[in-house]
Amino acid sequence: MKDRGGIFRALHEQKGAFIIPNPWDIGSARILAAFGFKALATTSAGMAFSLGLRDGHVARNDVSRHCRDIVLATELPVSADLEKGFGDSPEDVAETVRAAAAIGLAGCSIEDHTGRRDAPIFERSLAVERIAAAAKACRSLAADFVLTARCESLLWGGTDLDDVIGRLQAYEAAGADVLFAPGLSDLGAIREVCSAIRKPVNVVMELRFAAFGVDELTEAGVKRISVGATLARLAYGTLIAAAREMAEQGSFRFSKDAIGFSELEAYFKPRGG
Repeated sequence: MKDRGGIFRALHEQKGAFIIPNPWDIGSARILAAFGFKALATTSAGMAFSLGLRDGHVARNDVSRHCRDIVLATELPVSADLEKGFGDSPEDVAETVRAAAAIGLAGCSIEDHTGRRDAPIFERSLAVERIAAAAKACRSLAADFVLTARCESLLWGGTDLDDVIGRLQAYEAAGADVLFAPGLSDLGAIREVCSAIRKPVNVVMELRFAAFGVDELTEAGVKRISVGATLARLAYGTLIAAAREMAEQGSFRFSKDAIGFSELEAYFKPRGG
């Protein structure tokens, strides 16, 4: 297997921003690769939906199998959404990073969301220790591995952008390669975060935050653009609309929008191919 980690890191060093779309299964990974994207990122929510589960409720072994499937689906570098790293302690996160690298991933993201609604964000000092442990684990690997540190507070009721920036700066100092704060809702906030961070910044374009194009985000200082679970939600939304039409109206008008069988099959391989 070629040095996907090194290739992935090099993408962050090139001029301008790049899109890293988020497949939710092998088929969607192969379709996205066919459109010339240079890297892929898993989506914890999209993966969970494909397994009939809610986000955050997938067992570690199932996540590992899913990530391995995406790695093997194409030759592109793949970064994994590993949520909080399958444990609260710095040691847990370090072990998760080592296991992620062992299955061929080029990188991963670790977030500071605890998984608890009563206290959704890790206390800052522990959050920093977790990223420091992950970064140390990355440096111990034989191959390059890109660590993304995520500040999740804006998704859990937080409104203090200064606190978000302070956390991202602390994660940067702890050794993260890429910084990410999902929930940034306007270009001014995105620009402020990017100007405060020396390392590459990832933003996610979904829901009301999807109004900006690549050129605008590049001008704001963004390096990497993901779409989270949006593609999976789009696919499942189309399925739900079709199911609703059949169940409630007894009609099949949705079929006129279906992609042609041969056109879709062209993205996939024959067995053993």
